Amino acid sequence: MKILVVNAGSSSLKYQLIDMDGEKELAKGLVERIGIEGSRLKHSAGEKKTEIVEEIPDHEAAAQLMLKILQDPEFGVIRSTDEIGAVGHRVLHGGSAFTASVIVNDAAKQAIRDCFPLGPLHNPANLMGIEACEKVMKGTPQVAVFDTAFHQTMPPKAYMYGVPKMYEEKLHVRRYGFHGTSHRFVSRRVCEFLGISPKGKKIIICHLGNGSSLSAVMDGKCQDTSMGLTPLEGLLMGTRCGSCDPAVVQFIANNPLKDDGTPLGHPISVDEVLTMMNKKSGLLGISGKSSDCRDIDDLAGKGDADATLAREMLIYGIKKYIGSYAAAMGGVDIICFTAGIGENNAYLRERVINGLEFMGAKIDSEKNKTRQEAVISADDSKVTVCVIPTNEEIMIARDTLDLVTTGKVRDE
Repeated sequence: MKILVVNAGSSSLKYQLIDMDGEKELAKGLVERIGIEGSRLKHSAGEKKTEIVEEIPDHEAAAQLMLKILQDPEFGVIRSTDEIGAVGHRVLHGGSAFTASVIVNDAAKQAIRDCFPLGPLHNPANLMGIEACEKVMKGTPQVAVFDTAFHQTMPPKAYMYGVPKMYEEKLHVRRYGFHGTSHRFVSRRVCEFLGISPKGKKIIICHLGNGSSLSAVMDGKCQDTSMGLTPLEGLLMGTRCGSCDPAVVQFIANNPLKDDGTPLGHPISVDEVLTMMNKKSGLLGISGKSSDCRDIDDLAGKGDADATLAREMLIYGIKKYIGSYAAAMGGVDIICFTAGIGENNAYLRERVINGLEFMGAKIDSEKNKTRQEAVISADDSKVTVCVIPTNEEIMIARDTLDLVTTGKVRDE
């Protein structure tokens, strides 16, 4: 069966067509600037690449263009949309209602709407993507795969905040966690790669990219994760500040500064502070120059003090989470690095693991030079340290295939 995987943003639609017979990628693409001047589609199928620049007013038009290029005589890979057995959609927030992926129906769509306040930037766009595909692919099953689902096995002691309990009961204020599809894929793939069962294993997943999160996984189930009610909590990230004293929000709101560091002269709203914490902070805010870890490394290598500080803050934060999760689980058997930074930044991996010898983790500098799936720990390391490239698209495709053929996700 061929599965179409869709990740819709507010002005974009990313897609990948996968033949589940062998899990082969047939084509992928991105429709960007939907509803904005300069909208375009970028598409590739093997070595063939093309770009279409035209007005794309909404997500329905984007979905139609996606299907048109997939059937194109020169750049397409299918003759008819009838060859697409189902569509799997990445959905950011499923709240506490979803612990697994689901076939989309009216109830599922309403649940996605109910989570708009929790995922105001992503959930409305995700639903637009679903409804657009429903319109242009009538009768084709649609599946929702939630970023938050994997983390819903956390116990209350891990997901509750120390605010009055009524806020969790009435407004659902709690830790949800994100990147769950990646954490789920990597925690299972590392066990397959090592030829072991997840049962009895304590694993820490370090998903490190422009957005970063860690998770503690025991017996294949998530016990804790670093992101919270929103993706703002946790590590220092590309443009997100990560965890800080909540009173910082009030203090900055009452004492805001202009970009040049001079007083603004009047208070700003909490929403404005959170926008700054989401979009102008993190590596960008500390370095003052870039949100890209590659740029930060280059600048630090040239002696830039602010870039060096930003990198040190990130490494220090990762170490703290690894140590705290090992303590919470009573030890750790495997530490996995994944995503853009985790898979490609050997320097950061080595700096994170160095100093963790007290808990049995040692890295092999030569093995660590890899950017492939590999064990990078020293031969005498008691903790297995791995690089496992993530593949959220194949995880979404697998869930979609399972649900439309058996009605159940294979690892539920």
